[in-house]
Amino acid sequence: MTAQLMDKSVHSELRVPHSAIALRGVTKEFGTGDTKTVALADINIDLPYGELVLLVGPSGCGKTTLISVVAGLLDATRGEVEVLGENLTRMGNGRKVRFRGDNIGFVFQQYNLLPALTAAENACVPLLIAGWDRKKAVAKAKELLAAVGLKDRLNSYPNQLSGGQQQRVAIARALVHEPRLLVCDEPTAALDAHSGRTVMDLIRKVAVQPDRAVVVVTHDSRVYDFGDRIVSMADGRVESVQRTEDRAQETEGRVPH
Repeated sequence: MTAQLMDKSVHSELRVPHSAIALRGVTKEFGTGDTKTVALADINIDLPYGELVLLVGPSGCGKTTLISVVAGLLDATRGEVEVLGENLTRMGNGRKVRFRGDNIGFVFQQYNLLPALTAAENACVPLLIAGWDRKKAVAKAKELLAAVGLKDRLNSYPNQLSGGQQQRVAIARALVHEPRLLVCDEPTAALDAHSGRTVMDLIRKVAVQPDRAVVVVTHDSRVYDFGDRIVSMADGRVESVQRTEDRAQETEGRVPH
């Protein structure tokens, strides 16, 4: 493994220039007393800029909770969360909302499209929130929708689109404001193999740059080759962090020749 799991006591290393995401002793609990559930248990990890990281593991192991904490949608119960050089743990709610809007793109499993807006209008929402002129915002959204194969569905409403088409609108919406951090929860789950690879290729081209990073939760082994490294989770813990080529070599070594 080339990525290092960091000791939670090394707080002085939180501001490492190459780190897009730095988590130290991050624990997330839901409920109290007898109903308390530990979703994340003492997560210590450091992920660099310029990479697409795949987060894998069985259902219920804490993947979605982890990206929600990283994106500032959930607060950690304990530990330090630093994203893009900012400590979210010490950030007030108002500032955190602004930080998310300026820097983070989201792709959710549920799509969360607005039913009264067309595909192009849905995709341009982050730009409108940021104060863009509506005409320019829609034009940029249309470019991204064309890139994911929806050039002929720009004026369609969500109820006129298939699940896979809605997913591609959601991905275009997440990318339209060129976020420095993109977090995706199963972005290819509703897509066929060809569409899935088209979407992952777009995510790499648009979002994987020296000052940006991407974290993708996935069960889709067909897209593993798009990742730079794979973080494996189980029972709320990080079990391993591997460069993709290292994992491929290990797998190849187990296959009889």
